[in-house]
Amino acid sequence: MASAFMPRQAIIYVDGFNLYFGALRGTPYRWLDLSLLCHHLLPENAVTQIRYFSARVSARPKDLDAPMRQETYWRALRTIPHLEIFQGQFTSHIKSMPLVKPIDGAETVKVISTQEKGSDVNLASHLLLDAFRERFDVAVVVSNDSDLVTPIRMVRDEFRKTVGILNPHPSPSRALQKVVSFYKPIREGVLQLSQFPPTLTDARGTFHKPEAW
Repeated sequence: MASAFMPRQAIIYVDGFNLYFGALRGTPYRWLDLSLLCHHLLPENAVTQIRYFSARVSARPKDLDAPMRQETYWRALRTIPHLEIFQGQFTSHIKSMPLVKPIDGAETVKVISTQEKGSDVNLASHLLLDAFRERFDVAVVVSNDSDLVTPIRMVRDEFRKTVGILNPHPSPSRALQKVVSFYKPIREGVLQLSQFPPTLTDARGTFHKPEAW
């Protein structure tokens, strides 16, 4: 008698901002249930953990409610039992940038540079640590960031693990495609099928999808 099929255990590593800016911004699919997304795109794997890497946004003059929407979405994510959020941070500073064409003799202009720090390093660190501790059979990275090529290659070559990419961007990173075991695009149809219900309940009570979404 043939033995029962045993799905391979998978951990999912989500670059939150890469996912948002690649597939969600400006769409009606921002209320995304990552567990459902994995169910649809990785049906042959048993997802044991979803690690979500992001940073808290700040209010801006043209979007004062952004922090509140983000907190509501993180609250929705926390209703997924096997999901954990890891926070980086934003840094802002004034820097001089060169102008393409000088204006009134000025060759540079001062701008406010805002960068998200920590998510890619945190993701790579947890990916390598989980591989070292034999916590998964399959690692799946939700990102199109070629900065992750080296840790992914190390997990494949040194730990002999399967590593795949779920790409949220229209165009794939060729560098990533060369080092992963498999690659799948995240298309609009699966985003539509992977939404939280409009109303959710957690230990704090009932809450709703942000109206702007």
